[in-house]
Amino acid sequence: MNLTDTAFQFFGTVVVASPAMLLAILGLSALLNRPLSEANISRLTQVAVLFTMVPGIIILALMLIVDTRYVPVELGDWVTIPEQEFHFNLKFVFDRLSIPFLLLSCVLCGVVGAFTRRYLHREEGYGRFFLYYAMFFCGMVTSSLAGTIETLFVGWEMVGLSSALLVAYFHERKNPVRNGQRVWSVYRLADAAFLIAAITMHSMTGEGDLGGLMSSGVWPEGVAAISSQQALLVGTLLLIAAAGKSALFPFSGWLPRAMEGPTPSSAIFYGALSVHLGAYLLLRVSPILEASLLLQMMVITLGLVSAGCGALMSRVQNDVKVSLAYASLTQVGIIVVEIGLGLRYLALIHIIGHACLRTMQLLRAPTLLRDYNELENAIGMRLPEGSSPWTRYLPVSLQGWFYRFGFERGFMDIALDQWVVRPFMSLFRWCDRMEHRTTDWLSRDQSRESDKIELHPESTGRAA
Repeated sequence: MNLTDTAFQFFGTVVVASPAMLLAILGLSALLNRPLSEANISRLTQVAVLFTMVPGIIILALMLIVDTRYVPVELGDWVTIPEQEFHFNLKFVFDRLSIPFLLLSCVLCGVVGAFTRRYLHREEGYGRFFLYYAMFFCGMVTSSLAGTIETLFVGWEMVGLSSALLVAYFHERKNPVRNGQRVWSVYRLADAAFLIAAITMHSMTGEGDLGGLMSSGVWPEGVAAISSQQALLVGTLLLIAAAGKSALFPFSGWLPRAMEGPTPSSAIFYGALSVHLGAYLLLRVSPILEASLLLQMMVITLGLVSAGCGALMSRVQNDVKVSLAYASLTQVGIIVVEIGLGLRYLALIHIIGHACLRTMQLLRAPTLLRDYNELENAIGMRLPEGSSPWTRYLPVSLQGWFYRFGFERGFMDIALDQWVVRPFMSLFRWCDRMEHRTTDWLSRDQSRESDKIELHPESTGRAA
């Protein structure tokens, strides 16, 4: 190993280890009930972001100097099952896709961290917020640099868990907790599709290395090394996972619920990074998408439908954060269309620009209405309201239907409850009834598992 490779390995390890160390320190302080001061938490966060971003910039400079486009950093096999020919290889990759997304994550996490220091000053949950923030930051770095499907899944789960916990940040109220559970439930559906896709990849290629899917070249010139039928199967599963993570149709119903969290988490999650993670996944596996024309059409259609629904719903919301969230959905839908059309660099630039813009807008949201009122008071009249040109061509009855569709957020929550949740619950209630009947038949009496028996405290104690 020459000096350049050693430098790549060293700085790459620092990039990955810095957010993990921040999460470990904040987690241990909370676990040992030794909370750090706000100043110390803020300093640790700034140092972790700095020690992640600066080595990333150094790696980028070295790659430009030595003219290389692909730098793998392997930390060995952490799990090996010889009988199943399975190994979990912790591998990270620096290339033309991961480095821009890594630097974007560092810049925006650093900005939001500095903003939160003042925004949540003297809040009771200050340390808890930064613990979830550290988990999210670590998950974003892991997802951005993941070189294997298992490593990507680890970062994917960390981002999802921290998102749900921050939606339920105000846990003393009922609605944030309920909405956090709803977000987590939708994430579970997406994660199940992701996990099945990972297992399918292992059975097809014998490994989870994302580079193994490419027969030649690195991103974005890679070509899929699997057949069109295999690409359609794996790509459809990953498309479902991306739709759940990025709130694409028909999973957009959880997006307004996520606004229950603090404004900094709304900005960094659902305006900037987390909402683009599904699009990043599609960019990472874009050679698979191009291996199947049907899969490309599915991606384009999903993006168009999501963009249309987001544009319609953002116009009729009565909450500025929810309106901005649906505006983000519109842009993410357009990004997905660009990915489906093969415009990979355009999609990457679109992600970076949109994430920065939406972060600024969401951080400004708490003072936007006050500024609006001050402007009206200064000019002494109401500001003129703009009208859409579509109102000239659409009949009034159709305008009313579109308004209701947008205001009810596309009826997506109702549809998921009706066609996914209820059949799922009915199936498992039937399984529960069958289990009770089988247990009663085997015991030749009403067993403890039977719902026909009411267990009293004294009988429970005697049984124990």
